[in-house]
Amino acid sequence: MTSDDTHRHTYEQGLQVRREVLGAAHVDRSLGQVSEFSKPIQELVTEYCWGMVWSSDGLPRKTRSLLNIAMLTALNRSHELGVHVKGALTNGATVSEIQETLLQTAIYVGVPAALESFRVAEGVLREVRPDDAA
Repeated sequence: MTSDDTHRHTYEQGLQVRREVLGAAHVDRSLGQVSEFSKPIQELVTEYCWGMVWSSDGLPRKTRSLLNIAMLTALNRSHELGVHVKGALTNGATVSEIQETLLQTAIYVGVPAALESFRVAEGVLREVRPDDAA
């Protein structure tokens, strides 16, 4: 059985990893907009997604980021994709690796989904790394 201390530790660890990957400003803005209704999902995401899965040593963060880009393309989740493109850059992914991940998704997920993800990723790259998006 888990204790409140265990949950608190996993949550704090998740908060740290979430800030390292997505940036403190993004995380603070997201958590600052939490309502009583959405608070449980934010806590769940922080504790389990970031505190357990992203904190695991089983895969490097860069690999996790590239997998997220592929999965978010498959799910057609453009907003989250943009967030994770920035995270992938933070985690050491190159523009070329992001591009190759999106090309891979075109074959397995479909061209329309990949085209939308290319548009989103290019917009993020222009914002974050204007010289690399040309």
